[in-house]
Amino acid sequence: MRKVAVIALVVMAGVVLGASVMAQSAVKDECVALCKDAAKFINENGVDAAIAEIGNKEGKFVTKNTYVFLMDLEGNRLAHPYARPEDPKIMKLFDQKDTTGKLFVQEYIKVAKTNGEGWTEYMWPTPEELKKPIPKSERKSSKKISYVYRIPGKDLMVIAGFFE
Repeated sequence: MRKVAVIALVVMAGVVLGASVMAQSAVKDECVALCKDAAKFINENGVDAAIAEIGNKEGKFVTKNTYVFLMDLEGNRLAHPYARPEDPKIMKLFDQKDTTGKLFVQEYIKVAKTNGEGWTEYMWPTPEELKKPIPKSERKSSKKISYVYRIPGKDLMVIAGFFE
């Protein structure tokens, strides 16, 4: 009887783990597709139209699981759907560090310049954590996995990510 219970637990754990891996794979696919769609939009409609669309939290580049934002290869954020109204239109983020001190924007740039596309990982507070009225030093961080895609022929990149 005990063996059956142990086997059942192992099977259930495997199902849960498998479902988690499949869900993460689907979100990764969504990040890639959204970034490539955003790049196509930029090439077809121009940067100004893309800034407006990417900066729209009700726009076509925001889903339940992720969203796209636009940066140049100098580390300037040009469009973000959840930018705060008090943020400047162009935010200089080249030296932005995650909660462990990693220069993750510089990693975005490296991926864009060397491979043209790829994945990065860093630690960042979730949107729910950022909303808490507590000092930055007390916020918990989670692993964020982001896909970086350099727009062919341009010194621009689009990024979409999710929390693990």
